[in-house]
Parts: sequence; structure tokens; C-alpha cells
Amino acid sequence: MQYKWVALSNTTIGVLMASINGTIIIISLPAIFRGININPLAPSSFQYLLWILMGYNVVTATLLVTFGRLSDMFGRVRLYNLGFAIFTIGSILLFITPNTGSLGAIELILFRIVQGIGGAFLFANSAAIITDAFPHTERGKALGINQIAALAGSLVGLILGGILSTINWRYIFLVSVPVGLLGTVWSYIKLKELTQPDRTQKIDWAGNSTFGIGLILILLGVTYGIMPYGSSQLGWNNPWVISSMVIGTGLLTSFIFIERKVKYPMFRLELFKIRMFAAGNIASMLRSFAYGGLMIMLIIFLQGIWLPIHGYSFSETPFWAGIYMIPLMIGFVAMGPISGWLSDRYGSRFLATLGMVIVGLGFIALTTIPYDFAYPEFATIIFFMGLGNGMFASPNTASIMNSVPRKYRGSASGMRATLQNSGQTASLALFFTIVIIALSYYLPTALSTAVTQAGAPVLSQYVNKVPVTGALFAAFLGYDPVKAILSTIPPSIAAQIPTSAIHVMEQRTWFSTAIAPAFISALRDAFYISGGMTFVAAVVSALRGKVKIAEEEE
Repeated sequence: MQYKWVALSNTTIGVLMASINGTIIIISLPAIFRGININPLAPSSFQYLLWILMGYNVVTATLLVTFGRLSDMFGRVRLYNLGFAIFTIGSILLFITPNTGSLGAIELILFRIVQGIGGAFLFANSAAIITDAFPHTERGKALGINQIAALAGSLVGLILGGILSTINWRYIFLVSVPVGLLGTVWSYIKLKELTQPDRTQKIDWAGNSTFGIGLILILLGVTYGIMPYGSSQLGWNNPWVISSMVIGTGLLTSFIFIERKVKYPMFRLELFKIRMFAAGNIASMLRSFAYGGLMIMLIIFLQGIWLPIHGYSFSETPFWAGIYMIPLMIGFVAMGPISGWLSDRYGSRFLATLGMVIVGLGFIALTTIPYDFAYPEFATIIFFMGLGNGMFASPNTASIMNSVPRKYRGSASGMRATLQNSGQTASLALFFTIVIIALSYYLPTALSTAVTQAGAPVLSQYVNKVPVTGALFAAFLGYDPVKAILSTIPPSIAAQIPTSAIHVMEQRTWFSTAIAPAFISALRDAFYISGGMTFVAAVVSALRGKVKIAEEEE
């Protein structure tokens, strides 16, 4: 077998493993939280949800540039192999999580961070290894195949998560172990360095410190900004959040000046003088910012609202949410290799730009569907959004990697992945913020009306106090908070509630139907904003200029 195919197959296994891990967590969170006995309406529960979802991305986004830079100095394959091993160790630790309750949740977060460190090594080097192994006339196709593995892994993760979570929540972490062991052994045996590491360069300690701490502070601020603080539904007025954002912004600003002065910078700012590199990365970050939170929000919507309304029990919703998201994956898988092949022959600008236009139109189309939508309409929209993403992803990545000199590919790959992952983390915060703000206005009235119509108007003053984050969390995890609400009211009030009203409110569809109008209104606001950012990404993509192949210039 030619080495280029060995490199592609191994990096594809790495991407497959990482992408399975991402979606299997999303779809299995209900089973995980039930397994470790976490009450979704407890004040601390929402932060556990956010950190299990976002902690992985925070770690990878922070480390990708540093690891990409280190790979140019010490070898891309060496650090890629190390990433496979660390990721596998993290998966084993997650499987054997010993405790339950808050301690168990903290252990899950810490072990996910271990996975994130391994994932950062993999993401920082996989595109560079493929670029080294393939001639520029075949890179689009190779990266397209690699992107297919990422989406195929996402699809497999959704289905496996839905199946395994109904058996035992620990099995969802065990899936990555045999894949990780195979990939680790294979990478150590078969992969080889095609570019001579430059060990004469030094580590940029000042740049690494300011960038890492600054980005961590900003991402921490973003994470806690969408958690309740005091009487507010959001934490943006929390002094710690404000301080974190201000200090983080100051450190990242100083980082730019440091990188322009040091002899061996970790973040090669001069690469942004390359028009194709700059436009491709900015378009990719905007696309991630607009699109990164879509999956989790649609899954929350399906699991908490649409599926229960259509007769699915809460124990079944994780599996069927994954099944109903399949058209999004099929669209990407269908277009990924075709767009990569076409970009090798005709360039990336038209394909990537058209892909972003299609995704933007998909966001606008999503704003037109009601909460009780007809599935064929929904499936068609997300299928075309998948097509648009497939049309953008591999041509854009190929254009970025083709535009940089060989010796800087590790740094370029790390920079590309950092901007993409940072955009995805910020996207989750954006979607949650928009939805929480909108629900804070709509939800109290919606629940008050619902309990009145059920025959228990005396409960209006109590459901008005239900935290929006608790309602979101309950909807996502398939819990009905009605029993929790009833347990907190004074016995004298509870005695006034007719039995018929309690029977109505404890039905599976009551809470989902009550919050559905408010939730879909909030989602529409997010879709409009994401659609606008996607169209801006299309404009930036169109400005990338003519095809640039760094090797030909060298």
C-alpha cells in the first residue's frame, strides 16, 4: 500500500474516533446524568451539563496552536501518535468513573479534559500529515474523505449513543477504547515523518502563556456567562465573568504584540498575509460560530419537545433524536468527496462560497417551521444544510493547507483547528444565550397559562419561578419538572390542586407542549443570527483570491 493511503486511513481512524466521541456524548447525556444520579433541576446541575459538553472544546481550542507549533519542532507524527494514546487513556478513565452525584460529574469533566488533550494532538496534526503525504492535485479528495469520516463518525455516534445509553451509560465511553488501541499501535508502526523537524527553534513561552491563559479566561467567561447568577437568568453581570472576559481580552491583545517581537513565535501571524490562508480561516471560524451550536439545539428540541409530542417515551428519545438527524449527515457525506475532487481541479473559491450560501438559506428555512413540524420538511432542510457544509469543508481546508509553506504546516493546521474549535465553543454559548434570553421573556407566561388551563391556577406563582436553564436541562434530559415543582409548594397549596389537574400535568406531553411555542420562538432568533453570519462567511470565502500552491512557489 502506498504511504499516502496509510497516512489517510490512520488519520481517518483518528478523526472517526474523535467525532464518534463528540456526538455519542450529546445523545447520551440523559442516560449519563441518570446513571450518576444528578438532579437536573438542582442549581449546580446546569454547570455540569455545560462542562461535559464544552470542556472538551475549551481544552482543545486552547492547546491546538501550541501543539501545532510543537509538531513543527519535534515531529508531526510523533505528537499525533502521543495524542492517540492519551485519548485512549481518557476513554478508559471515563468508562471506569468510580463515583456518582456531583463528584461523579466532576470526574467525568476531568476525564473529558484528558480526552481533550489527546484530541488536540490529533486535530493539530491530522490535516498536516495528510497534506505532507498527498500531492496538491489530490489533497482536496483526501481531505474530503477525511471529512466524510468525521461526519460518518458523528452519525455512528448518534446511533450508538441512542442504543448503548439504553443498556448502560458506561458503554458509550468504552466504544472509543478498541478504536483508540488499534489506531495507537498502527500509527506507531506505520506512520513516518516526511518533513524534517526544525529543532533549532525555541518554544515561545511568553506567547504560549498569554495565549493559553487568555483564551481559557475568555472561554470560561463565555461558559459561566450563560449560567444563572443571582436573580438573573444569565451570568453576564457576574463580576467574575466580567473580570475573566476583560483580563482574557487583554492577554490576547498583548499576545499579538508579543508574537510580532519574539524570534520564534508560536502563532505565525505572517501567514495571515497570505490571502487564501486568511480568508479560508476567517470563513471557517464564522461558519463554526454560526453552525457549531445547531446540532445540540436541534437535539434538545427533538428530545424535549417534538418526539414526546409525537408519542415517544423519554427513554426512547435519545435514540430517535439520532435517527431523525441522519439527513444532516447524509448531505455532508454525499457532498464531501465530490467537492474535494472538484476543488482539486477547479479551485476552492466557488464551491466553498456556494456551500455557505446554501447553509445560510437553510438557517432561514428553519425559521419558517412550526414546533409541531412535518418531518419530511425538516429532513429536507437539514439535508441541504449538510450538502452545503460538505461543499465548504474539504475545499476550504485544502485551500488553507495548500497556501502555506511545508515547514509551517503544523502551525497552520493548529491555527486552523484553533479558530474552528473556538468558533464552535462560542457558538454553543451564542445559541444558549439567545435561547435563555428569549425564554426568560416567554416561558413564565407560557407555563402560567398552561397550569391555568390544566385546572391549577394556584400554581401560577410557582411555575413563574422555574429557572430557564432548569427548563432547558429538563427538556434535554427527558425529565418533566412538574413533580419537582409540586414537591416544593406548601402542603396547604398542594391540597387545593384538583386530582384531575395533577393527572393532566403529569402526562408525558404536558411540559413539552407548554414550553414548545416559547422554545421555537427563541430558536428562530438564533437561526436568523446564524444565517446572517453564514452569509458573511460566504462573502469572506469569495474574497480568497486565486488558487495558491505554496510548493509550486517553493
